[in-house]
This record gives sequence, structure tokens and C-alpha cells, in this order.
Amino acid sequence: MYICAMKQVILNKGKDKAVRQLHPWVFSGAIKMKTGDVENGELVEVLNVDGDMLALGVYNNKSRVAVRLLEWGTDNTIDEQWWRGKVRAAIENRKHLLTENNNTLRLIFAEADFLPGLIADKYADFISIQVHSAALEQVKDILIDEMVQCLQPKGVYERSDLRSREFEGLPDANGLVYGSMPPDFVDIIENGVHYQVNIIDGQKSGFYCDQRENRWLTAQYVQGKKVLDCFCYSGGFTLNALKFGAASVTAVDSSALAIETLQRNIALNGFDSNAYKPVKSDVNQYLRELGAQNEKFDLIVLDPPKYAPSRSALEKASRAYKDLNRRSLMLLGKGGLLATFSCSGAMDIDTFKQVIAWAAIDAGKQIQFIRQFSQPEDHPVRASFPEGEYLKGLLVRVV
Repeated sequence: MYICAMKQVILNKGKDKAVRQLHPWVFSGAIKMKTGDVENGELVEVLNVDGDMLALGVYNNKSRVAVRLLEWGTDNTIDEQWWRGKVRAAIENRKHLLTENNNTLRLIFAEADFLPGLIADKYADFISIQVHSAALEQVKDILIDEMVQCLQPKGVYERSDLRSREFEGLPDANGLVYGSMPPDFVDIIENGVHYQVNIIDGQKSGFYCDQRENRWLTAQYVQGKKVLDCFCYSGGFTLNALKFGAASVTAVDSSALAIETLQRNIALNGFDSNAYKPVKSDVNQYLRELGAQNEKFDLIVLDPPKYAPSRSALEKASRAYKDLNRRSLMLLGKGGLLATFSCSGAMDIDTFKQVIAWAAIDAGKQIQFIRQFSQPEDHPVRASFPEGEYLKGLLVRVV
């Protein structure tokens, strides 16, 4: 438990600007020296080269982000109540989002909620957590206990098996950490639509609550329209489209599990099975086939996986996004709509707009941007940590 910081990290000359601007990361290259033998996950004081105390953070020599900052200034204490207070504040800020029509959301969003390395999602009566940092691993039991006290879930399940743990020197950690084991499929509600989510298999469930608002917003345009939902996962956009009166929906994904889950969710909501067509296929290949058949749609959704995991991959990712959107635009006639998304944090909205503009030129289409999408309020963006903004989207009209 952290009560006071005895050891210190001293920054190189000129490397304290980001810390003074409240950015929560100190990279290893910014560090001049350490005082004492600092253990991974240990609290440290961060000083500039002149010895001025700047902030408190947790250290890890196995990570490129060597210090994750928690508090700034000289009059702060990091103890059990500090950690519990951050959990309570994150949950309190989201309670108004929990209604009879929505029992699923992100409870804690890492740095955005001043808990670097912790992700927690609420799925009905269960909570799923991921711990990415060595510091949070040390206080994990405290954090879980506070979540339980605040929400009284039936169970808390951990899925900490991401590659990022390797860089923190942490092994994978999967399993039940509180209460009852989740069933194979947990029934949840989002926007009044019912889903079955496999918490134990994590992202294989294909359900992402960061698109909650965008699914609803896009559905406002589907009445009587022929819709194509690409990278449909477990059917978020498809189900909302059917609920709001789409004439038909073709749902495409390369994952057999995603298509199986979608079909289960269609039946769960009692939607007309004749109004949708599930297609297990590579999306780009299927778009080529549709183009060759001269198929046309009224509205197309593109919600691909992350093409640009880093800035170094941005150029290659831009080409992939352009080609994907070009093929889709060619399937839309005058007045057709394209809801297109990128979850790549390395691609900002202005670059994304430029990529879509290039795709339109190559497709021989004139377009308008009529709406801009973003991540919802349970995925807040901390002003001093713009890296937390990753999801962006555009509603495009062919004119």
C-alpha cells in the first residue's frame, strides 16, 4: 500500500515540460537517474534536474512508460483511501447512464479516470476487468473491493491477458476474482436492445460498449432502407437498424463466432429473421463481389478493427482505410449514407476526413460530411492525455 514516497526519479534537463502540463506518463528516455533501488510498482517522487518536486507516480523499469503519474505538487498522499476514492468517483460519474434500457457501460477508463492501467466494464450484474500495469496489480484487491461495495455485482471476472502486460513484466491473469462465475452468455441491454455477451472469452464476444451512442445515432437514418453492416461482430449496428425499421440488413463478418452470436441476438430480440442476411466472409472480398454484381445499398456501416496500432503504421493503415471506404462508396447511389469509423488512436479526425475524401475521389463520388461520431462519455478524454481519444467516425452522404 502506498503511503509516502521515499525514492526519487530525477528527470533530464528540459524533460519536465510534459509533467508540468499534467501529462500522466514519463518515458524512460526522460529519466536522468534514480535514487535508491526502486522496485517495479513502487511509488516515487518525480523531480526536475534542479531538485524541484513535481509529482508522485509509480515506477516500472520494464515499461517504456517508466513512471505513471498519479498526483502533482508536494502536498499529496497515495494510500488506500486515495485508490478507493478514484474508483468511487469514476463510478459516480457514470451512474446516470445506467437505466432500464441500458445496463452496460465502461466503469473505469484507465488514465482518463486517474487509474492508469485499469479497465472495468459493467455487463448487467457482472463486472469484467483488465489490469495493464504493475502498479495497479499491487492494489488490485482494493480496487475490486471498492467496485463491489459500490455496485454489489454478482461476480467480477478478470481478463488480463493483453500483450501490454508483457511490457510491465506481468504474467497473464484470467479468472473469477469475486462472487459467482458468469454464465456462458450474460444477457445485457443497450439502447433497449438485448444482447448475449460472453464475458469469459473477452473480446471474442465482439461487443464493444464504446459504440453505444453511435449505434443509436446511425439507426435514426435507417427507416425503410437497405443496410449493409460490415464487421458486424455480435450485431450492434444490425440490431439497432432492425429495431428502427430498416427494410433489410446484410451483416458481414469473417468470424463464425460473431455470426453465430448475431443470430442468437436476432432471435433474442424477436426480430424478423427474413429481414436480415448473415454473411461469413472477409469484408473486403465481399465488397468486391458486391461491386461486381452491381449491388446498391442505402446505408453502409464500416466498423473495422484497429488498422493503425501506432504512428509508424499510420501510412499503411491510411491506404487500407481508403480502399475499404472506396469500395463501400461505390455501392451507394445519390443520397446514400456511409457511417464509417476508425478506432485507431494514431489516426486523428482530420486525417480520417482526408482519407475518406481521397476514397470518394477514387470512387468518382461527391460527398458531404453530415455528422461526426466520437466515443461516449463513459470513455472520457482527459484534457492532459489526448491519447485517450481513439474512436472517431463520420456520417457521409453521397451527393
